[in-house]
Amino acid sequence: MHVLSIAGSDPSGGAGIQADLKTFAAHGAYGMAAIASLTAQNTTGVRGVFSPPASFLAEQLAAIADDIDVDAVKIGMLGSAENIAVVRDWLTAHRPPFVVLDPVMVATSGDRLLDADAESALRDLLACADLLTPNVAELAVLVGDAPARDLDGAIAQGKALASTSGAQVLVKGGHLGSSDAGPGREATDALVGPDGSVTLVPGPWVETKNTHGTGCTLSSALAALRPQRESWAAAAIDAKAWLTGALAAADTVGVGRGRGPVDHLHALFPAPFSQTVWQRIAPIRTAIETMPFITALADGTLPWADFRFYLAQDAWYLREYARCLARVAALAPDQDAQEFFAHSSAAALEAEMVLHRTLLTAHGETLDGVVSDAAASPVTTAYLDHLHHCCATGSYAQAASAVLPCFWLYQYIGERLGERRASAPAGGEHPYAAWIETYADPAFAEATTRAVALADRAYATASPAERAAMIDAFERSSRYEWMFFDQGTARPAWPV
Repeated sequence: MHVLSIAGSDPSGGAGIQADLKTFAAHGAYGMAAIASLTAQNTTGVRGVFSPPASFLAEQLAAIADDIDVDAVKIGMLGSAENIAVVRDWLTAHRPPFVVLDPVMVATSGDRLLDADAESALRDLLACADLLTPNVAELAVLVGDAPARDLDGAIAQGKALASTSGAQVLVKGGHLGSSDAGPGREATDALVGPDGSVTLVPGPWVETKNTHGTGCTLSSALAALRPQRESWAAAAIDAKAWLTGALAAADTVGVGRGRGPVDHLHALFPAPFSQTVWQRIAPIRTAIETMPFITALADGTLPWADFRFYLAQDAWYLREYARCLARVAALAPDQDAQEFFAHSSAAALEAEMVLHRTLLTAHGETLDGVVSDAAASPVTTAYLDHLHHCCATGSYAQAASAVLPCFWLYQYIGERLGERRASAPAGGEHPYAAWIETYADPAFAEATTRAVALADRAYATASPAERAAMIDAFERSSRYEWMFFDQGTARPAWPV
């Protein structure tokens, strides 16, 4: 399958033909590109645009048509009326089966990108396309109206454009709901036909600033997918799902200081498990590090009664956590992982129980006495139920992911508290120094690194369903870790 992009270039790689070629490859298509204009840009903005003579664009297109059968074409930034005329003539003589036109004429900021002559030429080009993919501002200009404020208004404009152009119109709703607050936001698109038909293409709103090139990327995905699907609706649904994944992975790309690109190859080369989930639980990490229990633990002002309750719950937890680690060892596919988790199971009962007894002895108490005074809390019980469920019914990969936050978040908090202690003015002995030193210890960091590496290894060979289960198990355990710490000072709020 051969797909051609006729568009401008982006030297930073996030938009234009560079994004198109990556998108074609991600969908199994052989990508080609005829460059209509050159830009000097990066993730912070466009610095300059240079368009070669239109005659050279004509030479590029002729060379392709003379040698290669084109299954689909995506048309993006053309830059001038002369270039648009060249493309119109080429489509008339060598029209591929499927033509997607992304009418690049208005930036998302509202700035016009074409002069009056080029805008007029682009309007004439609409009739040569099968599918149009304008942004909200471009859709408004093409129908001579103000930008739509909601999806219904945009769909009405899409119907008007589809009727006059004779092409399908993909109304993109991503910008329409971006200011709504709260979880569960939607970014629904709509495919509108010349006959007035409307097919909604739902999708979740992805919270990321890295959206550079999404318009180019979506239109090129549609061009690559349409020869492989039975209809534009089917192609739109799959392109939307793929772009949602590319946006969800965008923050892991780490390109530039402005609005970075999406991850075009997220489905082919997924980020390691550790990179994916660590970024996803950033709010949980911040919540744990700044919660009253941890901040008071850090400076030594945590009341002993709260820490005593924590130790009791931790004792209940570790007894069952050790069993879960043993179960992960039994599920492990190789001796290396088996030995690591078996050793960790023993360490959960030995080393950390010793720590508990040391801290309690300093206050004239015993571990058995403290445990007998406090039953397992609702939070502790729920967390353990989650771990046992993952280890009893899930795969090795899911089980290893579920037990990982107890390594990783403790090591993270231990290091943070250890750094605070090292930078604090000299003073009296810290009442919880032994706890902090245990989890800030390099040996514990080494064990954590090993547990993370094993999860990454399992993720690399897991099926898509297993990967989703791993991420879910890790996130749930991380939330329970937050609740586990928080319960030490939040007990009066319990409705029991």
